[in-house]
Amino acid sequence: MRFVLVHGAWHFGELWDPVRKHLEEAGHEVHTPTAGGLGPDDDKHVDLRACAAPIVDYLREHDLTDVVLVGHSWGGYLISRVAIEVPERIRRLVYFAAFVPGHGRALVDEIPPHLVAALKASFEERGDGGVVLPFPVWRDAFFGDGSAEEAQRIYDELRPQPWSAFTDPADMTGWEKVPQAFSYLAPYEDNDITQGEWGRHPRLSNRLVMFRLVGMEGSHEVLLTNPELTARKFVEAGRD
Repeated sequence: MRFVLVHGAWHFGELWDPVRKHLEEAGHEVHTPTAGGLGPDDDKHVDLRACAAPIVDYLREHDLTDVVLVGHSWGGYLISRVAIEVPERIRRLVYFAAFVPGHGRALVDEIPPHLVAALKASFEERGDGGVVLPFPVWRDAFFGDGSAEEAQRIYDELRPQPWSAFTDPADMTGWEKVPQAFSYLAPYEDNDITQGEWGRHPRLSNRLVMFRLVGMEGSHEVLLTNPELTARKFVEAGRD
């Protein structure tokens, strides 16, 4: 399979390297572009289209077709935008612990009010257009199945996330042209926005209407805490 792995908020392409290694060892082709606004010197004042543009450009420049496009977390917004822009290049969309956008709804419309308030406070404090996560939130809500040492190491590599990408409403015009081949990969211990009322699955995954549901052990950051299992589940989610 030809995978294009799209990272979530605060992440960047190279953080996929452990998963990429396992997929390539199994004979798959893997690409891991970085979204706009998350490059080391990128402007943080970008909307969703600008965030998705480098991924669209990457697919075109490398003439990638028959792509299994995987989006992690906020990356669900990105893969949806990419698929609308270049539907002819997509084989299947895999939403991995991801948001499934609703037309006219921004990420801040899909998360609990206390999280919106905390992120907005970070945005106002920083003044550069970006937001960051407090380490305790990262450690317990995102990285709960990893060691404290590894959680700190990865946290130190994370990049400020463009706040404007969280407040920009998704434009799903053209979604009907996207190949109707969807998978939703749901880690059981995914608790970054809390489970229950605010959990992404099934609240947001059901927007896909018809999709393959794949479960797996692990936290929101299982791609980092158990990359071998994540790679195997990507193959399960990405197959025809």
